Amino acid sequence: MPGLHVTDQQVVRYMSQRPNHTQAIAAAKSGFSERTARRLDHDLRLPSQKSPERAWRTRTDPLTEVWPRALEMLKTMPGIMAVTIFETLQEEFSPDAVPDTVRRTLERRVADWQALNGADKEVFFPQRHEPGQQAQSDFTVADALGVTIGGEPFPHRLYHFRLVYSGWEHAHVILGGESFSAVAEGMQDALWKLGGTTVEHRTDSLSAAYKNLARDAQLDFTSRYKDLCDHYGMTATRNNPGVANENGSIESSNLHIKRRLAQALLRRGSLDFESLDDYRRFVDGICDRHNARRKALVAEEREKLRPLPKRRTTDFTKVTVPVTRNSTISVDRVLYSVPSRLIGHKLEVHLYDDRLVCFYGATSVGTMERVRVNRSERGRKIDYHHVIGTLRRKPQALRNLLYRDSLFPSAAYSRAWRVMEAGMPSRLACRIMVTLLDIASKDSSVEEALGQRLDAIFDAGKMPDPVALMAEFTPKDPRATDITIPPPNIKGYNDLLPLMGTGASSVEGGELLP
Repeated sequence: MPGLHVTDQQVVRYMSQRPNHTQAIAAAKSGFSERTARRLDHDLRLPSQKSPERAWRTRTDPLTEVWPRALEMLKTMPGIMAVTIFETLQEEFSPDAVPDTVRRTLERRVADWQALNGADKEVFFPQRHEPGQQAQSDFTVADALGVTIGGEPFPHRLYHFRLVYSGWEHAHVILGGESFSAVAEGMQDALWKLGGTTVEHRTDSLSAAYKNLARDAQLDFTSRYKDLCDHYGMTATRNNPGVANENGSIESSNLHIKRRLAQALLRRGSLDFESLDDYRRFVDGICDRHNARRKALVAEEREKLRPLPKRRTTDFTKVTVPVTRNSTISVDRVLYSVPSRLIGHKLEVHLYDDRLVCFYGATSVGTMERVRVNRSERGRKIDYHHVIGTLRRKPQALRNLLYRDSLFPSAAYSRAWRVMEAGMPSRLACRIMVTLLDIASKDSSVEEALGQRLDAIFDAGKMPDPVALMAEFTPKDPRATDITIPPPNIKGYNDLLPLMGTGASSVEGGELLP
């Protein structure tokens, strides 16, 4: 009825406009549709003069029998969903008593009851953020991006840092789990790139970072994290456990940055990167473009940032390990090889998210890629350069070497061992394999080229000739060349005598004459 949609004033206005305008124009000037105008032309009574909307039912309530039971569940089971109530009613009564056609009616009835009688809901309070006041950070799993490195799947996380006021952000690719070294390295990279610090640094409860640690390890993690924030003059705060919305500025941004990365990968046309450094540069580029779009707010916030300290602080975990007689060290359930000259000594290992740096005293003795394994597993990272000297003297040790398969530098060398072990006596296979490793150890380019040659030899159904390969790939010593130096023409010195003045002698036959 038109009286339900228009007011008395609108109708009076329409009646005054109608003699001078068309129906459509008069309706537009009065603020309602042409359809309503057509209805008014047939009935010019004011809305207040018409009967009110009926307040009685036109059909029997289909929930009369079952609503008391539904009401009982609503009162005794806070949080119960309307669909659960509907399914329960069908089970307790019958599908005929509660047909599928009344489901929407029940859902509306439940919604009305909850609005009028239900429990209070959680209120989300909007916050006012000041520039330079707060930064937030979090970890987010990025496996769904489908990134590959050198054709191999690359499961990883992102450490995500964001300024709450301006939205400036930094993302650091994390190879392992959520750890102190990942937090320390990612946060410091962000702060030094930003050029200042905020008053407060907020994270989640960090339970994900140390939930599997013992109590002492948890306290150590917490203490180091507080020391990290103290070094930069920031107050370390956390949201309440399980209340992610308290960190809403970073939680929602986790989804946004992964969406931007996914779209950029789509435009790039490939999910594969040649190296981890290439992928990290790609992620940095996405963040830089986002920050450039917010440069006005970022510039405003940078003016409010506190100055950085003189230097970075520790962003690694230190462990001290002995070098075994096997020329290995064990770190975080992974066996790493080290140069054999360090056997019997202890090394201090700086454990980063993606690498290990080993020190003997204050001297760095090597950097190795960090290997990640599940807590129920053990891993190996063996560099044949560290043990090839001893293997040359003991080639038969290769046959049953515990970490033999981890010793080979590439698939080509693993294939060489399998083929030779199956096709010749073990002693000969060991000697040839050690010779091949010895040749490869001379230079990284030789290692790759020799691997390609081995594949070609086996593809042709042949066995490698170590003498020929050594002659081909071993660097040649420069040959000694006899150099003949002709005697100087000493007569030329006589031409200089007039310029030398009196008292000078002449040269005759190679002798000085007075």
